[in-house]
Amino acid sequence: MGEFKDKLQGVADKVAGSVKESIGKATDNPELEAEGKVQQLKGKGEDIKGKVKGTINDI
Repeated sequence: MGEFKDKLQGVADKVAGSVKESIGKATDNPELEAEGKVQQLKGKGEDIKGKVKGTINDI
C-alpha cells in the first residue's frame, strides 16, 4: 500500500509544482516559480520511492 501512496503523492506534488511554476512565470514571480520547480522534483523523488517499494515487494 505504501507504494501506491508514494506514487499518488508524487503525482500530486508534480501537478501542484507545475501550477506554481506556471503562475510564477505568468506573474513574473521568480520565487514562486522556483518553489514550483522544487515541488516537482520532490514529486519525482516520491514517485521513484514508490517504484522502489514496488520492486522490493515483488522480490
